[in-house]
Amino acid sequence: MRLDFLAENRNVVLIAAQGLGKTMVAQNIAHQAVQKGHTALFITASQMLLDLCGQESARALERRLKHYARPTVLCIDEVGYLPYDGRNADLLFQVVSRRYEEKPLVLTTNLAFGDWAQAFPNAACATALIDRVVHHADIIAIEGKSYRRRDAEADAKKPKSRK
Repeated sequence: MRLDFLAENRNVVLIAAQGLGKTMVAQNIAHQAVQKGHTALFITASQMLLDLCGQESARALERRLKHYARPTVLCIDEVGYLPYDGRNADLLFQVVSRRYEEKPLVLTTNLAFGDWAQAFPNAACATALIDRVVHHADIIAIEGKSYRRRDAEADAKKPKSRK
């Protein structure tokens, strides 16, 4: 992991079905960035949006938005796993916009960009959000069979021990 994307302020988008290691890759990128002297924050999209929506004043919201704009690398995990209302989409858009062409994002998702309307129904900013994420981005599609499924199948084949 050379982290070349950091110097170029490029985003990294990891797209794959569940169980293919997107989260682990994103965590490893954040860890490597910290080891190289950068700041990094790893958070799920749900955690971040819950935090942002929970701010009770415009001043508090502004502080939290700055918090997410500050790290050299911001890893947002599990975008698209849950549907988000318009306010959540707007808040995610604000985070992405504040970092746009300034600091990179590492984003994991189980949805192709064409399917993001499922996660952001009625969100006018969804197209603009995708546009900012993919501009200057390395998009990595991971294919394969879920490691959790492989483990479960291997466990099922093992002989059961008697108690």
